[in-house]
Amino acid sequence: MSKPHILVARKIFPEVIERLTQHFEVYANQDDNLWTQAELIERLQGKDGALLTGTQPVNAELLAACPQLRIAANMTVGYNNFDIAAMTAAGVQGTNTPDVLTETTADFGFALLMATARRITESEHYLRAGQWTRWSYDMFAGCEVHGSTLGILGMGRIGQGIAKRGAHGFGMNVIYHNRSRLSPALEAECKARYVGKDELLAQADHLVLVLPYTPESHHAIGAAEIARMKPTATLINIARGGIVDDAALAQALKERRIAAAGLDVFEGEPAVHPALLEVPNVVLTPHIASATVPTRLAMAQLAADNLVAFFDGRGALTPVNTPAKV
Repeated sequence: MSKPHILVARKIFPEVIERLTQHFEVYANQDDNLWTQAELIERLQGKDGALLTGTQPVNAELLAACPQLRIAANMTVGYNNFDIAAMTAAGVQGTNTPDVLTETTADFGFALLMATARRITESEHYLRAGQWTRWSYDMFAGCEVHGSTLGILGMGRIGQGIAKRGAHGFGMNVIYHNRSRLSPALEAECKARYVGKDELLAQADHLVLVLPYTPESHHAIGAAEIARMKPTATLINIARGGIVDDAALAQALKERRIAAAGLDVFEGEPAVHPALLEVPNVVLTPHIASATVPTRLAMAQLAADNLVAFFDGRGALTPVNTPAKV
């Protein structure tokens, strides 16, 4: 019996490729070329499955052109590159990689919060430019972290991890808003209090965004929401680009209507809104919240696990849809 044919769309760990070859005929993009949609469709011809990195769209156009495709396995927890309705209608399974990146991403979210609050990027640029010639009492005086109010919008596993770091490690008052309230036991574990979105915006000294991107969450933080925040507040986005109106945020930062922002994700990334590059009070990182070697390897292995389990007939381990025909 011939092996299923799998496309790996971006460069990944060689040991994961080696493992996949034990189960599949593998066509791997280890040169890490960035394919257009048309090029991706061309390379998916005759393929039964694909391992993707979350930036390759699986939409109605691709599905119509690739009728043999049965599964698309994302190497990310997010899956806004998937047209779930179209995939489900076409009988194509989608999967993601939840849980394995929770703690690493929560670590990074808190690191980004601290770098933003304490103006680390801004002060490093100042030092490197040779501008540090004297001390002054207010030189790069930033925002307090310990004992401040931490607001979290989106209270899934990563949000809960950030809450625990803030409450237990820094004595922060944690408030959160979510589509559904956590159980009393989880709230107690996180030392977190549920509030409405308006109260969250008004009270948070540091607002961290950890909600999934959906059409409903597009520009969940725009000019009106920023206007409700404290002028001393910081805004941290480790969720997805598009949740924040980057143009509105850049304008607010320029006018000092909030103190600072820390951003790991952007609308239209890898492009970054030019106005964000012109303001000093923002920390910018290139979507690296999950970027430790052990975590990225675990993500790749889970994507591979999904492919193996699916074609073994056991079903995907972490499905994001339930197609009628798979």
